[in-house]
Amino acid sequence: MNELGSGEWLNPPVSANLNAEGLAVLAKGESDFWQKTSYGFTHLSGHALLNPFPQDSAIEVSWILNYTKQFDQAGLIAYSDDENWIKGGVEFADGFPQLGAVVTIQKSDWSVAPVTDWMNREVSLRFSRSGDALTVRARCDDEWRLVRLAPLDPSRNWRVGLFCASPTQAGLEILFTSLRWTDADKALH
Repeated sequence: MNELGSGEWLNPPVSANLNAEGLAVLAKGESDFWQKTSYGFTHLSGHALLNPFPQDSAIEVSWILNYTKQFDQAGLIAYSDDENWIKGGVEFADGFPQLGAVVTIQKSDWSVAPVTDWMNREVSLRFSRSGDALTVRARCDDEWRLVRLAPLDPSRNWRVGLFCASPTQAGLEILFTSLRWTDADKALH
């Protein structure tokens, strides 16, 4: 079932309009999620539409990858509090769309890999929660590929949902085309 538009905004965007094509979200300029590492700054101003994230469940989001401004990004975020969250998706960095994830446990890390052939296409991202882990997978037409296996403290209360951010300037608009819940992945491979 498509559940675009459901949830509670953490940092509401400029606008979010649900229409026949999907959920069009206009991000505020200078919005981001980042915690200290390397740059020394903390940004908790990205836009996230969050719902409870129960154990042994998975969520998938799809959107059109058509943005080209440095560090513009979209995907999914699992959020516990300001110092414990994981975001995954596609970020435009250094001239290319980059598939990656940021795991934050008091400080953020960052991993990316270029996906230039995904530009101007529909991209899907999946977060699967099981045990003490979050499995991040992505695809663009083809089969799901593993992006990251990250620790997810099961004693914490987690929420999850689509997110976007525009760290360097205003004007990023993301068209999220679907969001659906499913069962957690049965295996890593």
